[in-house]
Amino acid sequence: MRLQRIVDLLAVAALVLLGLSGYLTWVSADPGNGRLAVHLSGYTITKAPVTLALAGVIAIVVTKLAGTALRRVLGALVVLLGVAAIVVALTVRPDGPELSRLRPELSDVLANQVTQSTGPAPWLALVGGVALLAAGLLTVLTAGRWRRPTQRYERDPAAAPADQWKAIDAGEDPTL
Repeated sequence: MRLQRIVDLLAVAALVLLGLSGYLTWVSADPGNGRLAVHLSGYTITKAPVTLALAGVIAIVVTKLAGTALRRVLGALVVLLGVAAIVVALTVRPDGPELSRLRPELSDVLANQVTQSTGPAPWLALVGGVALLAAGLLTVLTAGRWRRPTQRYERDPAAAPADQWKAIDAGEDPTL
C-alpha cells in the first residue's frame, strides 16, 4: 500500500473517531433524589475534538497539492493537531462548577451528591488523536517519496508557446 493511502486512512480514521467522540456522551451526572440524570456530549463540553479533526483532514488534503517542503510543514501541523487532540482527550473532565455552568439545571443540585461517570467517548478521542499524530508523523517522514500530483499536467518546458498552440490546433494535447 502506498504511503499516501496509509496517511489518508489514518486521517479518515481520526476524523471518524474524533467526530464520533464529539457527539457521544463524555460525562453523565446523576444528581440523585429522583432527579433526571444529565448527559453531556463531547461537543457540549468542548468543541476541540471535532475542530481538530476537521483541521487535520483539511491539512492532509492540502498535502496532496503541495510540494515536499510544504508537505513536511503541513505534516508537522498535523502532528501538533494530534497532540492537541490527545491532550484534550486526557485532560478535559468537567467538575461540579463546570457542569453547573454548562447545564444551569444542575446548579441547584450541586450542593447534593452528584455522581459523575465518563463514557467511552474520551477514549475514542484519544485513539483519534493518536491516529492524527501518526498521520502527521508519517507525512513528515515520508513526504519526499510521495508522488507529485501535478506532474501529469505540467507542460514540457522546452516547447514554445507557439508550438503548443499548433498542437492544440492539430487536435493533440500538449500537456501529455
